[in-house]
Amino acid sequence: MLHTKFSRFVMAASVAVFIPLAAFADTVADGHGSYDDEIAMIKADARYQRAQAYIRANRDRSNQDLIELTEIPAPPFGEVTRGKRLAEMLKDAGADEVSVDEVGNVIALRRGTEGKRVVAFGAHIDTVFPQETDVTVKVEGNRYIAPGVGDNTRGLVALLDILRMIEHGGFETRDHILFIGTVGEEGLGDLRGVKHLFRDGGPQIDSFIAIDGGGADRLVYGGVGSHRYRVTFHGPGGHSWGAFGLANPHHALGRAIAILDANAPAVTSEGNKSSYSVGRIGGGTSVNSIPFESWMEVDMRSGDQSRLDMVDAVFQAAMQQALAEENEGRADGPALTVEVKMVGRRPAGVGNLSDPLIMRHMAASKAHGIDAIPSISSTDANIPISMGIPAMTISRGGKSSRAHSLDEWWQDDDAHVAVEIAVLTVLSQAGVSN
Repeated sequence: MLHTKFSRFVMAASVAVFIPLAAFADTVADGHGSYDDEIAMIKADARYQRAQAYIRANRDRSNQDLIELTEIPAPPFGEVTRGKRLAEMLKDAGADEVSVDEVGNVIALRRGTEGKRVVAFGAHIDTVFPQETDVTVKVEGNRYIAPGVGDNTRGLVALLDILRMIEHGGFETRDHILFIGTVGEEGLGDLRGVKHLFRDGGPQIDSFIAIDGGGADRLVYGGVGSHRYRVTFHGPGGHSWGAFGLANPHHALGRAIAILDANAPAVTSEGNKSSYSVGRIGGGTSVNSIPFESWMEVDMRSGDQSRLDMVDAVFQAAMQQALAEENEGRADGPALTVEVKMVGRRPAGVGNLSDPLIMRHMAASKAHGIDAIPSISSTDANIPISMGIPAMTISRGGKSSRAHSLDEWWQDDDAHVAVEIAVLTVLSQAGVSN
């Protein structure tokens, strides 16, 4: 297993002479200044300039990789084929070791000279689209159009380009670097890939950088949490005329939505932002039948875990109140029952803008004339952030729109810039050997 291999790397760490860039930052005053100097040292290095020239000259190769990977379907729980090809590409890009874990995460290791710490990049392999979706890429100038082309296939290409850039520059880092294609980020995948990474006994990861969405100024430092439920009201069902008087699951579902919508704004209208939404409903057999079941899927979110829990409590009470009211009003037959099943949970996480990882990324962005814009969102970084592990989500580069739609597009507008910022960040975080 991968974490066992890491133990061997740590125990057999080699001795090397290195420019202690991370240590340099610790010897000067806290704040942006020290990280600006640290980033400037790397950017002035001939190895970085060589790597920068390489990645800019090879944009056609990157975009061909984008087409190839986009045209391999990768719905949640169906990422195997795309993951296999990504593993081959990471190995070809220069990774020392590539493996696939128990849930399907593709994990590529670039060894450091010491390996006492591990910095990880992650980009999710899956898209929201079913297996049968036509994912053929249409190219119009520098615009690429296909379901999933931006979210997050371009993130996988950025992952490859970061590795290639470090390799072509000939950099050695003090810390190990992982390049990970994660599974199950979208929808009911429920972050299953990154949850598996950060399980007890998982691979050592001391800081984590997710690549997912946004312009080059993207900096997600906090996690928007979510609770997702599938609610099903069950009853005997019957003829709409002959069995009239039975409790009706659809009526109970309608009551539940109305009660939730009446009571939840008491939470969502104040304090840190929170939300709730009924996303899907279904059930019933015909227009002239009392249904035997009625179901809905509910999503609630907040960047504040305590407020998310408050919305959840209102939701739970609404389901029970609706059940009781519908059963009380029935004229005949058995009572309805309700099943409230959690189908997704992403913990909220409060990030730290003064963490060295965040500060280094801000300095790297500044070195490219970009002011990183801190924000919170729901990404793979939710898990490590909620655990107190330094983590963030950054841009995959370029420009994109219409995510999660059939006419999604990504455009190569200086896509290399986000890659170059990521490389500066990770070299600073991992330490550069001489």
